[in-house]
Order: sequence, then structure tokens, then C-alpha cells
Amino acid sequence: MNIVIIAMIVLAAGAVVYALVKGLIAFANMEPDDVDAEGITASHKKQNQMMFARVKYQAIAVILVALLLLMAGGQT
Repeated sequence: MNIVIIAMIVLAAGAVVYALVKGLIAFANMEPDDVDAEGITASHKKQNQMMFARVKYQAIAVILVALLLLMAGGQT
């Protein structure tokens, strides 16, 4: 069971890195002229989406690590 949780932690960490890189790419490709009706640039929207995705995946990874620690503590 620990192997499955560790694999899930690795996948969640990979998703965190993916969201981080996508957010950085959106930041690097910022174009001030590309605004919508509200005055928000498309890259800002993408950066916000990736930030929330990164936070979500980090929370999942932290919960999985806590679960792994709880399970490991019960095996002593």
C-alpha cells in the first residue's frame, strides 16, 4: 500500500511542476495588448489558472504525505 501512495505523491509532485512551468511560460509570454473587456490580459488569466492548479496539486501531495506518515507510524 505504501508503494501506491508513494507513486501518487510522485504524480502529484509532477503535476505541481507541470503547473508551475505552464504558469512561468504564461508569464514569459505576456502581451500587454491582449486584453479582454474587463481589461485583464489572457496571460494573467492563464497565470491565475496555473497558480490555483499548483496550489491544488500541492495540497493533494501534502495530504498524501500525511497519510503515508500516519500509515508508517501505525506499523511500528
